[in-house]
Amino acid sequence: MLAVGEHVLGRREPTWIPMASGLGGGVGGSQQEMCGALSGGVLVLGCLFGPAGAGEDRQFVSDRVAQYRERFAERFGATRCAPLRQRIEAESWLPGCDVLVEHATEELLTFLAEVEPELD
Repeated sequence: MLAVGEHVLGRREPTWIPMASGLGGGVGGSQQEMCGALSGGVLVLGCLFGPAGAGEDRQFVSDRVAQYRERFAERFGATRCAPLRQRIEAESWLPGCDVLVEHATEELLTFLAEVEPELD
């Protein structure tokens, strides 16, 4: 997902991968929290739409994150890691989350293309 941020922003910050490294597997591999692919998408949205400093309005980014989360839930049936992994196994997708990350990336790019006019 951070590759999407790199693509959209045209740069890659050296802190991005270390900063996001604990999000995989539903936070620390626990599978009990939000999907790492969704978390990565939220980070990208924050980079794109978040306020530049404390005290600035966060409503715009909050609205976009809520919309993206809802779309993710509608498409994949859950936002938590464990139910998503169970679905992957039940539908005989590739082991792990490779296919989910691929589809989540597509969803994020589609969402960004739809939201981009709002920035003008």
